[in-house]
Amino acid sequence: MKELVQYLARSLVNNPDAVEVKETQGEIASVLALKVAKEDLGRIIGKQGRTAKSIRTILNAAAAKANRKVVLEIVEER
Repeated sequence: MKELVQYLARSLVNNPDAVEVKETQGEIASVLALKVAKEDLGRIIGKQGRTAKSIRTILNAAAAKANRKVVLEIVEER
């Protein structure tokens, strides 16, 4: 799942080297934290969150096939 998010994010942003995905295994679900360069944050979120929703939909479809639950968090650097 981590590789899928990394691939999708790198395909969307201008600075693919700044893409970072951390996976945390929980009891109920895995949590994927996605960090991108500050100037690419809008590309990942998209207008009204459509791109982020699409990434989550693809991720949930892949997770369902593997009989797992996955949550995607987009982390904003301060």
